[in-house]
Amino acid sequence: MYDCVVGVCSLTLFTFLGCEVYKYVRATSPFELAFGNEIQTYLTLETKEGLFPSWFSRHEKKLLQSNSSIKFNLVVAKDGSGHFKTVQAALDAAAKRKYKTRFVIHVKKGVYRENIEVAVHNDNIMLVGDGMQNTIITSSRSVQGGFTTYSSATAGIDGLHFIARDITFQNTAGPHKGQAVALRSASDLSVFYRCAISGYQDTLMTHAQRQFYRQCYIYGTVDFIFGNAAVVFQNCNIFARKPLDGQANMITAQGRGDPFQNTGISFHNCQIRAASDLKPVVDKYNTFLGRPWQQYSRVMVMKTFMDTLVSPLGWSPWGDTDFAQDTLYYGEYENYGPGSSTKERVKWPGYHVITNPNEASKFTVTGLLAGPTWLATATVPFTSGL
Repeated sequence: MYDCVVGVCSLTLFTFLGCEVYKYVRATSPFELAFGNEIQTYLTLETKEGLFPSWFSRHEKKLLQSNSSIKFNLVVAKDGSGHFKTVQAALDAAAKRKYKTRFVIHVKKGVYRENIEVAVHNDNIMLVGDGMQNTIITSSRSVQGGFTTYSSATAGIDGLHFIARDITFQNTAGPHKGQAVALRSASDLSVFYRCAISGYQDTLMTHAQRQFYRQCYIYGTVDFIFGNAAVVFQNCNIFARKPLDGQANMITAQGRGDPFQNTGISFHNCQIRAASDLKPVVDKYNTFLGRPWQQYSRVMVMKTFMDTLVSPLGWSPWGDTDFAQDTLYYGEYENYGPGSSTKERVKWPGYHVITNPNEASKFTVTGLLAGPTWLATATVPFTSGL
């Protein structure tokens, strides 16, 4: 929803729980996609052999560590060196194939200004970019521009078993245009690995089904992760940006409307920080972990770093009402950092400081997604439990 790509905080090195070490190097982007005049680009990820589950084969580990080892069915390149010049043309071609086995599309380095749809029945698509700082799919649809929130998405994913890696999905509509989705997914058993999802209001619509995000960068302001999927964000970076004057940042607006649905948003071993545009004025704006979009809204934050931007209250009501405060489920478990203290958190009946690991385990890859039964075929690293 804005002219940014992959900003990262001004750190040279930090470590996630699970002994994973990430290296960040600031560099000038080849594209005019920036937070103001500052361009900060994620460049490298150091991967250790021990970070992968023990049952990963050598081939699977190699596949994750290098795009060059992947066999592509189609190649998209803006310079004409591939099969197609647009991502949608490749997706349309893939939809015509007879057998819906895994189909891998390489989206080469470039800025692709288009809206893409992976339609229902176009299953088992895998989009592989040249790095989130290099392969960027971007558009600028918004509600104020005449679209619905749903149709504003730069990328809409509905086909089953979708995988994306090393790509940025971006909406550049800007903060004044209201809801403007960068990525909308209703793909069951979908995976987003080392991707950036960049917008302001309503950046990421986790619409439905089971979804897994690993080592992704997500940017936004108001309700910027929303929907009613069962979704786990693991080892991801969540960046709140500078909102409009009078606004507060809301990281989540989870939409569970039925208490019997096994849906919810889970953050596991993540980092919650101020983006570069918010950092200088972070004391002027409130940032909350979420607010209840629907009656049984459910969010868990566990083993996650929270910087000073997070309000001591932690969570926000929906407007000036007490809507859903006794029926929602908001939990925090073993978080750390200056914004993680629960001493001044909201006193709602539905808010919980979790101390029992068995309760927290309900929101892990295994507990929320039954992940080990299907993530093994996606060849992405993950932690199944706490």
